Amino acid sequence: MKRITHRGTRRTRRRKGIRARIFGLPDRPRLSVFRSSKHMYAQIIDDLSGRTLVSASTQEKDSGDQGGNCSAAGEVGKRLAARATEAGVSNVVFDRNGFKYHGRVKSLAEGAREGGLKF
Repeated sequence: MKRITHRGTRRTRRRKGIRARIFGLPDRPRLSVFRSSKHMYAQIIDDLSGRTLVSASTQEKDSGDQGGNCSAAGEVGKRLAARATEAGVSNVVFDRNGFKYHGRVKSLAEGAREGGLKF
């Protein structure tokens, strides 16, 4: 049990360090990623106004590949990029939110790049 709380504490510390350096502006908003044990969530946020511009996740009804595997994360990235281009966003700052840039987080980022986002 103690190991689990330490894991969460370590991720929180990493997250604070990342967020001290990353800030989403209207011309280049922040792409924030959250990875749970079952699903992937991503949203593009304008930190100046505090608004979420677009979002995508594996829990949506139109997501064909349900679950938290790498292929589903890549589809979330592509869907997010398509919605972002509709909203007029092409450049973003990637916020891995304290998670390692590996596995599902990496495949989501690559899917967003394939969809047309630049970061």
